[in-house]
Amino acid sequence: MSRSRQYLVSISIILVVAALCFAVSDFMDYRVAALILLVTVSLLAITFDIFPVLLSAALSAVIWNFFFIAPRFTIHVASTEDTIFLIMYFIIAIVSGVLTYKIRQVEKAAQLKEEKANSVKLYNTILNSLSHELRTPIAAIIGATDNLQTNLNLTRENREQLITEISKASLRLNQQVENLLNISRLQSGHIQPKYDWCDVVELIYQLVRSIEEERGRRIHISINPALPLCSLDKGMLEQIIQNLLNNAAIHTPASSRIEISASCPADVLEIIVEDSGNGFSKSNPKDVFKKFSRTSENTPAASGLGLSIIKGFTEALSGDVVLQKSGSGGAKFIVSIPVRTSQISTVNL
Repeated sequence: MSRSRQYLVSISIILVVAALCFAVSDFMDYRVAALILLVTVSLLAITFDIFPVLLSAALSAVIWNFFFIAPRFTIHVASTEDTIFLIMYFIIAIVSGVLTYKIRQVEKAAQLKEEKANSVKLYNTILNSLSHELRTPIAAIIGATDNLQTNLNLTRENREQLITEISKASLRLNQQVENLLNISRLQSGHIQPKYDWCDVVELIYQLVRSIEEERGRRIHISINPALPLCSLDKGMLEQIIQNLLNNAAIHTPASSRIEISASCPADVLEIIVEDSGNGFSKSNPKDVFKKFSRTSENTPAASGLGLSIIKGFTEALSGDVVLQKSGSGGAKFIVSIPVRTSQISTVNL
């Protein structure tokens, strides 16, 4: 709020409180009105700058003298006791306003210091988190391309294997960059979903095939092929499902079962990704959705951004995501998103 507006608002509040006190002044001692005005000045000091607060304190003292201290409607004070009360009121109002403002400034300074410390900690976390995840695919790409360029005696099979490694490393690198861009979009607060009709069944099958090729994991699909078309942001939903499947593939042993299911009861799209891995070791399931949150194993391939992006995009779609323990002891993520559905269902060709 601008300084001029603070002056206007603080004066208005003092006048309104004084008017209310004056309206019941026949049933209330004038000293009670002084206490109410003092509390009002203290509350203004919590919100406004020092100079509007000082003006409010001085104005409240004048109003209390003119409208409440006998004889009323004059600046004259009849008794010595009331004169002392008026002087003390003015001093207390000024001191109360200044002290409250100073306390607020100290709290702001402490909060700013804490924010700076958290920013430094977050910066270090980002560097530590991404140093390995970005270097690994880059090193794989550089190593594979060097072999292709320098080693002319490679067999066709070796060349195809190196090209496959480059492709996988490129996809992994692209995923990390997308996570960083997505978390930046979420932090900016300007992300808005673009709703359009989406075939959720087709989207899930495409993502499952992509994850299976990239991660070398088998993912079981349990979806009704007659699932209706849903109106939502396809890009956000794609990121949600992709990060859920990636998270399951990264954090579970190769022998674990990964399953994805989808249903749409009562215009609520529900997507469940469940695995039979070791689950999460954190005591509070909500902690896993914080940025750079990891399991106790600190899997190098995970940045800790995926689950935070899932939560951010789900909430941007007015939905919710919860983590539960699966029946086999692993993790079970349930994403619920309210959607509009079409009368035409998708057809499994």
